[in-house]
Amino acid sequence: MSETMVRGILYIHSAPAALCPHIEWAVGSVLGAQDRLEWSAQPAAQGAYRAEIAWTAAQGSGARLASALRGWAHLRYEITEEASPGCDGSRWSHTPELGIFHATTDVTGNIMVSEDRIRYAYEQANGDPSAVFHELSLALGEAWDEELEPFRQAADGAPVRWLHQVG
Repeated sequence: MSETMVRGILYIHSAPAALCPHIEWAVGSVLGAQDRLEWSAQPAAQGAYRAEIAWTAAQGSGARLASALRGWAHLRYEITEEASPGCDGSRWSHTPELGIFHATTDVTGNIMVSEDRIRYAYEQANGDPSAVFHELSLALGEAWDEELEPFRQAADGAPVRWLHQVG
Protein backbone atom coordinates (compact mmCIF):
# COMPACT_ATOMS: atom_id res chain seq x y z
CA MET A 1 0.00 0.00 0.00
CA SER A 2 1.36 3.44 -0.89
CA GLU A 3 1.75 6.38 1.47
CA THR A 4 -0.87 9.11 1.40
CA MET A 5 0.72 12.32 0.20
CA VAL A 6 -0.52 15.66 1.51
CA ARG A 7 0.17 19.29 0.79
CA GLY A 8 1.09 21.97 3.24
CA ILE A 9 2.83 25.26 3.73
CA LEU A 10 5.59 26.25 6.13
CA TYR A 11 5.79 29.93 7.00
CA ILE A 12 8.88 31.03 8.84
CA HIS A 13 7.69 34.43 10.05
CA SER A 14 10.91 35.46 11.75
CA ALA A 15 14.25 33.85 12.42
CA PRO A 16 17.67 35.25 13.29
CA ALA A 17 20.18 35.02 10.44
CA ALA A 18 22.35 32.50 12.30
CA LEU A 19 19.41 30.11 12.59
CA CYS A 20 18.45 30.12 8.88
CA PRO A 21 20.87 27.35 7.74
CA HIS A 22 19.78 25.16 10.65
CA ILE A 23 16.13 25.65 9.72
CA GLU A 24 16.92 24.65 6.13
CA TRP A 25 18.65 21.50 7.36
CA ALA A 26 15.70 20.60 9.63
CA VAL A 27 13.17 21.21 6.87
CA GLY A 28 15.23 19.16 4.42
CA SER A 29 15.51 16.28 6.88
CA VAL A 30 11.71 16.10 7.16
CA LEU A 31 10.61 16.96 3.64
CA GLY A 32 13.53 15.69 1.58
CA ALA A 33 14.31 17.43 -1.68
CA GLN A 34 11.86 20.32 -1.93
CA ASP A 35 12.39 23.83 -3.19
CA ARG A 36 14.90 25.81 -1.14
CA LEU A 37 13.72 28.39 1.32
CA GLU A 38 14.13 31.88 -0.11
CA TRP A 39 14.93 34.23 2.74
CA SER A 40 14.00 37.90 2.83
CA ALA A 41 14.26 40.55 5.52
CA GLN A 42 11.41 40.63 8.05
CA PRO A 43 10.44 44.30 8.51
CA ALA A 44 8.56 43.56 11.75
CA ALA A 45 11.78 42.46 13.51
CA GLN A 46 15.09 44.13 12.77
CA GLY A 47 17.76 41.60 11.80
CA ALA A 48 15.24 38.76 11.33
CA TYR A 49 14.39 36.89 8.14
CA ARG A 50 11.24 35.31 6.76
CA ALA A 51 10.62 32.50 4.27
CA GLU A 52 7.88 30.16 3.15
CA ILE A 53 7.68 26.91 1.25
CA ALA A 54 4.78 24.93 -0.15
CA TRP A 55 5.44 21.23 0.27
CA THR A 56 4.07 17.83 -0.65
CA ALA A 57 5.07 14.93 1.56
CA ALA A 58 3.75 11.92 3.46
CA GLN A 59 0.77 12.38 5.74
CA GLY A 60 1.98 13.54 9.17
CA SER A 61 4.89 15.59 7.81
CA GLY A 62 3.43 18.76 9.32
CA ALA A 63 3.75 17.26 12.80
CA ARG A 64 7.30 16.14 12.05
CA LEU A 65 8.17 19.67 10.86
CA ALA A 66 6.69 21.20 14.02
CA SER A 67 8.74 18.80 16.13
CA ALA A 68 11.92 19.55 14.19
CA LEU A 69 11.51 23.32 14.66
CA ARG A 70 10.01 23.41 18.15
CA GLY A 71 13.11 23.77 20.31
CA TRP A 72 14.58 26.96 18.85
CA ALA A 73 14.13 30.23 20.70
CA HIS A 74 13.55 33.41 18.69
CA LEU A 75 11.73 31.48 15.95
CA ARG A 76 8.18 32.29 14.83
CA TYR A 77 6.52 29.90 12.42
CA GLU A 78 3.28 28.38 11.21
CA ILE A 79 2.75 25.07 9.49
CA THR A 80 -0.39 23.92 7.76
CA GLU A 81 -1.13 20.41 6.55
CA GLU A 82 -4.21 19.99 4.38
CA ALA A 83 -6.87 17.42 5.15
CA SER A 84 -6.54 14.14 3.27
CA PRO A 85 -8.63 10.98 2.94
CA GLY A 86 -9.21 9.66 6.46
CA CYS A 87 -7.31 12.49 8.17
CA ASP A 88 -8.23 16.02 9.20
CA GLY A 89 -5.91 18.89 8.47
CA SER A 90 -3.73 20.58 11.06
CA ARG A 91 -2.16 23.90 11.87
CA TRP A 92 0.78 24.54 14.18
CA SER A 93 1.79 28.02 15.34
CA HIS A 94 4.88 28.85 17.38
CA THR A 95 6.15 32.00 19.03
CA PRO A 96 9.03 32.40 21.48
CA GLU A 97 6.71 33.86 24.13
CA LEU A 98 3.78 31.43 23.82
CA GLY A 99 5.41 28.21 22.64
CA ILE A 100 3.53 25.90 20.30
CA PHE A 101 -0.17 25.70 19.49
CA HIS A 102 -1.82 22.92 17.50
CA ALA A 103 -5.31 22.84 16.04
CA THR A 104 -7.23 20.41 13.89
CA THR A 105 -8.61 22.02 10.73
CA ASP A 106 -11.31 21.12 8.24
CA VAL A 107 -10.90 20.97 4.46
CA THR A 108 -11.20 24.75 4.15
CA GLY A 109 -8.71 25.51 6.94
CA ASN A 110 -11.17 26.39 9.71
CA ILE A 111 -10.10 25.43 13.23
CA MET A 112 -12.25 22.64 14.63
CA VAL A 113 -12.98 22.79 18.36
CA SER A 114 -14.04 19.43 19.75
CA GLU A 115 -17.12 18.78 21.84
CA ASP A 116 -14.90 17.82 24.80
CA ARG A 117 -12.99 21.13 24.57
CA ILE A 118 -16.26 23.10 24.53
CA ARG A 119 -17.55 21.14 27.53
CA TYR A 120 -14.28 21.84 29.34
CA ALA A 121 -14.72 25.57 28.66
CA TYR A 122 -18.22 25.47 30.19
CA GLU A 123 -17.01 23.52 33.22
CA GLN A 124 -14.04 25.81 33.85
CA ALA A 125 -16.22 28.90 33.51
CA ASN A 126 -18.63 27.76 36.21
CA GLY A 127 -21.35 30.09 34.87
CA ASP A 128 -19.09 33.06 34.09
CA PRO A 129 -19.54 34.09 30.41
CA SER A 130 -16.20 35.92 30.30
CA ALA A 131 -14.45 32.71 31.41
CA VAL A 132 -16.16 30.77 28.59
CA PHE A 133 -14.92 33.43 26.18
CA HIS A 134 -11.38 33.09 27.59
CA GLU A 135 -11.38 29.27 27.29
CA LEU A 136 -12.69 29.37 23.71
CA SER A 137 -10.10 32.00 22.84
CA LEU A 138 -7.42 29.57 24.04
CA ALA A 139 -8.97 26.73 22.02
CA LEU A 140 -8.88 28.86 18.87
CA GLY A 141 -5.29 29.99 19.39
CA GLU A 142 -6.21 33.67 19.35
CA ALA A 143 -3.14 34.72 21.35
CA TRP A 144 -0.90 33.11 18.69
CA ASP A 145 -2.82 34.84 15.90
CA GLU A 146 -2.49 38.21 17.64
CA GLU A 147 1.24 37.77 18.16
CA LEU A 148 1.93 36.48 14.63
CA GLU A 149 -0.24 38.96 12.71
CA PRO A 150 2.39 41.72 12.42
CA PHE A 151 4.82 39.12 11.02
CA ARG A 152 2.27 37.76 8.53
CA GLN A 153 1.86 41.09 6.81
CA ALA A 154 3.39 40.98 3.35
CA ALA A 155 6.41 43.23 3.02
CA ASP A 156 7.77 44.77 -0.15
CA GLY A 157 8.99 41.94 -2.33
CA ALA A 158 7.31 39.22 -0.29
CA PRO A 159 5.73 36.46 -2.35
CA VAL A 160 2.03 36.86 -3.05
CA ARG A 161 -0.12 33.79 -3.70
CA TRP A 162 -2.99 34.30 -6.17
CA LEU A 163 -5.78 31.75 -5.97
CA HIS A 164 -7.05 30.85 -9.42
CA GLN A 165 -9.10 27.82 -8.46
CA VAL A 166 -10.63 26.82 -5.17
CA GLY A 167 -11.76 23.32 -4.35
